[in-house]
Amino acid sequence: MYIPRVGRKEKLLSRFLSKPKDFSYNELKSLLNGFDYIEIKRGKSSGSRVAFIQEQTGHIIRLHKPHPHNVLKRYQLDYLEEELKRTGMIT
Repeated sequence: MYIPRVGRKEKLLSRFLSKPKDFSYNELKSLLNGFDYIEIKRGKSSGSRVAFIQEQTGHIIRLHKPHPHNVLKRYQLDYLEEELKRTGMIT
């Protein structure tokens, strides 16, 4: 019997959707890269503000990089899930 393997992208998406308390910014970058988003940093004064743009659709996700730790807050995870659902990236 064939059992399909779950890929890295699917595992990361599943972890993201479970809203763990320790979801890191690096995991977020990997997740969004899997949906063809690229990180944009605007100038020297952008500080902790970052944007991810999906070049095919032009959709932009903006947020603040977490600091001093690398872990995203729950409201950021909720916002990201809402944006990915709104654009049809996830269901």
